[in-house]
Amino acid sequence: MTIQDDAERRDLSSGDRMPGGLAPVRGFFEAHRSISVIVGMALVGLALPLVVMLPPFSTFQAGAAWMNNFTLAGVYILLALGLNIVVGLAGLLDLGYAAFFAIGSYTYAFGASPFSGLHIPFWPMLLIGALMAAIFGVLLGAPTLRLRGDYLAIVTLGFGEIVPIVFKNSDTYTRGTNGISSLYPPDLLGYRFSTIEILPFYIVMLLLVTLAMILIYRLQESRLGRSWMAIREDELAAASNGINTVTTKLLAFALGASTAGLAGVFSSAKLTFTGPDQFLFTVSFTVLAMVVLGGMGNIWGVALGAFILYMIQSVLLKGLNQFFDAVPVPILSDIDFVQYQFLLYGLALVSMMLLRPEGLFPSKRRRRELHTAAPGDDAAATPAQEAGGALQ
Repeated sequence: MTIQDDAERRDLSSGDRMPGGLAPVRGFFEAHRSISVIVGMALVGLALPLVVMLPPFSTFQAGAAWMNNFTLAGVYILLALGLNIVVGLAGLLDLGYAAFFAIGSYTYAFGASPFSGLHIPFWPMLLIGALMAAIFGVLLGAPTLRLRGDYLAIVTLGFGEIVPIVFKNSDTYTRGTNGISSLYPPDLLGYRFSTIEILPFYIVMLLLVTLAMILIYRLQESRLGRSWMAIREDELAAASNGINTVTTKLLAFALGASTAGLAGVFSSAKLTFTGPDQFLFTVSFTVLAMVVLGGMGNIWGVALGAFILYMIQSVLLKGLNQFFDAVPVPILSDIDFVQYQFLLYGLALVSMMLLRPEGLFPSKRRRRELHTAAPGDDAAATPAQEAGGALQ
């Protein structure tokens, strides 16, 4: 019996089980992650357009605006899923993740716009954008293999600042601050997507998020995923046990960057525009906040955290402004809640670290690691105790 199997057995025996006849259903979906992701995303994709038709959601904005926000939230979900590979699974703090988002976006702008004179279809550009971002992920990861913690964070922060500045000052190749506009929208079997019709983009985003989640689940449960988690816990011990930390860390950077490149291609195709001001440090910070608040290491948790934070940022805060404009309230009517979003992020992060450091939707492993065991509770046994039990 492996350590992971033993830990899962203790979780079930300590009360973390579903009541009645739901236990076999849970067991089936845990054994078939791909099916669980497909079913879950299908239910979410069908439920969201129906829920927003009901009050109070229908009072915030029109249905088309909700669908547009859901589609853009999918971009941030992809970004959060990719950053979760680097930060949540491999434990490598990346503060310049928006750079890979920019690389994917500009790759599509160069490959499908009148500015470049090229018109490569959207679908192969998804792969090209992901590949280009992965290459730059390796180029970033290679010089930083010996760096850890704060030093790695500073280098990635510098990379994240350099890339938008290069795009901004390369007027001849990127049109500088004006960005590249009039990008060609996607088309499928003769049907060209329109920026007015949101449903096709919504469906494509659902498919991309579903595919990304399936692949990341496969990676997490593979030998590579276990190597990432071993490096996250103790890189020296992982190397001592035969894990090639060089290739493992480079793969984490590459795969995380490729997901951001995928999001960048989709974002540019939907907006038909890309510019350097879309990829500032605030994007990297927002995505990192989504990963931390959602629950590092938990794929569904990270996706939900990204969705919730984006909806708060794009819908709730704007709705609060409109509400207090219509209903004058002393002091609150003078506050622009959108401008205070990063203050709210900071307060939320501080509160989360104090009260629930594992995030809103933590993985079982993180929950066991970050909470002390109650007297007689074997479910919260330390990793050293688990390893000792497995060796016996």
